[in-house]
Amino acid sequence: MSQVNAVPQPDLVLISWSRNPLVPGSARRIVAARVIGSAAPCRSDLRPNALLRTALACLLDNDVGFKIVFRKQTSPISGYLLLQREG
Repeated sequence: MSQVNAVPQPDLVLISWSRNPLVPGSARRIVAARVIGSAAPCRSDLRPNALLRTALACLLDNDVGFKIVFRKQTSPISGYLLLQREG
């Protein structure tokens, strides 16, 4: 009888971000983040009001292995990103 192996599922991270509309050129900050699977070791960077730049630096690091698969700017001051890491 052959053994059936489960196919590894990718880890997904969805991040919603915004800028302060009263401060031109302000940094993008995380409004909300949702993780399907694992975001280790970057989970602590995905909290509301954290800098998006810091979270992306961790997630996109070669050792962590996430890639941006979709990005959308929904207004001049907000948008979202979807990142994926193969399992």
